[in-house]
This record gives sequence, C-alpha cells and structure tokens, in this order.
Amino acid sequence: MAFIIPDEIISIYRIIEKAEFQVYLVGGCVRDLLLKKKVKDWDLTTDATPRKILKLFPKAFYDNTFGTVGIPDKNKNVIEVTTFRTEHGYIDRRHPKKVSWGKTIKGDLSRRDFTINAIALRFTSFTQGKLSNFEMVDPHNGQGDLKNKIIRAVGDPKKRFKEDALRLIRAIRLATELSFTIEEKTWNGIVNDAPLMNEISKERVHDELLRILGSSYPYEGMMLLKNSSLIQYILPELLEGIGISQERPGRHHKTDVFTHNILSLKFCSSKDPIVRFAALLHDIGKPHVASLDEKGLVIFHNHELEGAKMTREICERLKFSRKDREKIVNLIRWHMFTVDEKITDAAVRRFIRRVGVESVKDMMDLRIGDRLGGGTQTAESWRLKLFKKRVEDQLKPAPFSISDLAVDGNDVMKILNIKPGPKVGELLQKLFEEVDEDLSKNKKEHLIKRIKELA
Repeated sequence: MAFIIPDEIISIYRIIEKAEFQVYLVGGCVRDLLLKKKVKDWDLTTDATPRKILKLFPKAFYDNTFGTVGIPDKNKNVIEVTTFRTEHGYIDRRHPKKVSWGKTIKGDLSRRDFTINAIALRFTSFTQGKLSNFEMVDPHNGQGDLKNKIIRAVGDPKKRFKEDALRLIRAIRLATELSFTIEEKTWNGIVNDAPLMNEISKERVHDELLRILGSSYPYEGMMLLKNSSLIQYILPELLEGIGISQERPGRHHKTDVFTHNILSLKFCSSKDPIVRFAALLHDIGKPHVASLDEKGLVIFHNHELEGAKMTREICERLKFSRKDREKIVNLIRWHMFTVDEKITDAAVRRFIRRVGVESVKDMMDLRIGDRLGGGTQTAESWRLKLFKKRVEDQLKPAPFSISDLAVDGNDVMKILNIKPGPKVGELLQKLFEEVDEDLSKNKKEHLIKRIKELA
C-alpha cells in the first residue's frame, strides 16, 4: 500500500520532524486514506506545544485554547497542527474546561470520538513522492472497524457523548456518509443520551444535518435520526405526521404523512441538500390543517401555506442562511402547482415568477420526489412532462419583470407630464399584467396608448 500526500503536507511534516518533535497525520485524513477516498482536510498532531510550532512557521496563527495552530498554505487553505492533549471537565457538553498538553500519541488518540478517527500515521520514507513506508498507531483497532464498516466510540460511549454531545449526530452522519453500521453499545449510548442534543449549538446541528442530507443515503440517515430519537430534538415537527393517514379513494397516497415526507426525500432527484430538505418538509403542514370533508374523508386544505410558515420557523431555529431559508420556504409554499394541460401560458409564466427562474428545476425535482414518495410508479406523468416543456418554452421570450416591457418609467412620466412617484409604478404594473396575458401587446405604440387610457 502507498499513499499520495500533497507536497505542502510533507513539507510541514518534515519541518516539525527535523525540529526533533514527534509528528503524525491523524483523524479523518488517515481514515480517508485507508478508505481510498479523497482527503478534504489534512490534520497533523505533535508533541510540540503551540508556542514551539509558531516558531517553526512564521505565518502560522494560534487563536484558541485547544492546542490547534493554523498554517496557511499557498492556496490560502489552513492546515491544522494540534498538540497532543488530554481534556478534563467538560462544561457545556462540547468544550473541555481544562486542556493539558500530552506526551504520547496513544494518550492523544484515547480522547478522540470514534475508533475510525483514532488512527495516527507516521512517515518513515518516500518512494518517488509516494508514501510507501509508514507506521500506523491504532490502539483502538480503528482499522478493523474500517474493514468491518463499523462506527464505534473510543472507550466508554457514555463518557464520549457526555464529553461532547455533538458526537451523537456526528455518529449518524459518519454512518450515513460511509454506509457503516453503528456498533450496539455506541448505538445504545446515542439513544440514551439523545436529550443532550438540546445543549448543542444549532449552527453545529445545521452543519451535520446538511451533510447527512447531502450524502448518498439521506433517507437512511434520517431514519437513523428517527430511530435513535435524535430527530425529536432537531425536527420534532416531522414526527407529528406519524399516524396521520392520507388515504382517499382514487388517490395514490397509502402511507402516513411522516412516511410520505421521508420517502419524498429518498426519491427527490436533486443532490442539493437544500432542495432535499425542502422535499423532506414539503408536507409538514398537513397534521396542522387535517380535517374531514362532507364525505368524511381526510383533506389538508392550504397545507402548503401552513407548511411554509412552519418551515420558516424551523429554518430560523436551525440557523439556515437567509438565502437558503427563502429558497426552502418558497419551494414548499408553491409545491402544489397545477400541471393541467388547459392552463394558459400566462399561468405558466406566473408559476415561473413565483418559484423563481433559478429554482424551476429544483421544484421539478421536488415534485418527482413527491410523486414517487406518494406511491406512484413513474417519476413524471405525461402532464408533468408537458408542463416542463411549456415552462422551457416560456423561459425563452417571456417578460418576467416590469423591466422587460417596451416602455419604462421615463415614458410614463413624459407622456403624462408627471414626476416620479407611486403612480408611475402602478401604471407599469397594470401594463405588465396586461402584457403577461397576451405577449403580442408588448409593443411601444400600443403601450403608449394604454398609458393615456389608464391615466
């Protein structure tokens, strides 16, 4: 076995080594090397204290109390080098009250979260730029767990999760991303300590959740969150759909609302975690508006409005960015769009404006998830295919904003001899609505005539 290590990592490693300190690659980068996956972040650990590391690297910086020095590379990425350490007295289920510098790599590895992340690698020699001779330090048999595809806590799971409660959802995320199984004692520890999720910052939960949704197995990840009880501390609203039947004669829905939402995530054709999140929550409003019609059958009138309202609150709670929040809410608000072949071109254009040109494909991906998650056998009905074609056609020539009209505010003011004010905007809006119904009316001569008539 040989590993390709970037030159900059080799350079940092050798500088530390030549200063006669111990140094190892550690954590996720070692795990990914062994799995033959692309390494995203390179982390090193050493017995050199932060002060001594800073002397070796003039451009390095140290702005924390946890022994991690950042070394910028030529691409402005930061390589982290952390001093061996032991930790004591976790005060907020996340950060240790006291950090002591350690002397051995084995001692440092014993404080880490999972065995597959508690493997260290020491260089011995290179052959033509490849690391072909090395030493593995693996006191917790992480390599065995990698081979057997197991997520296992280092030492006592109860202790590990109480030290840092973020490890609860991180275990789920790693299992989802790697398609691994969580070892029984570790799983039981997650279930027992699930309430600790309330003590974790929502920003960190947001990041882990998006990584689960962005993985190749988002459905499986969400089911792990449900079965471990973590979901009730992250998305309790989703659980309200359990047992809420959607069955109606002649309709394809056969599952409860919760199952439909989570299957819609599974079958959503987008790989964007933001769109997948919208698919997961698209019918979250149904339990709140469920009622019976005159025949005694369940209906969910205006569930998309309630769902959009609930989703906005969820996104704010989980610290989504404003851009992502507005996209998710908008997709849920308008996901009940009609694909009736009899609707007018103007109605198709209104759909595009409501959804946003940049989100049209995302809405189609959500609709596919909605269909397949509801039990239909085909991703697209003939009506949906026709609607998509009509959307494509309307995206080409149609005026989607007042600025696309053949006249503008200056024309209105000149023709009516008025100054800037609300009346100008009101007239342009009326013209736009008329043109939207009949694109052939978007001619300057006709619009000038209409300005005079509407004044």
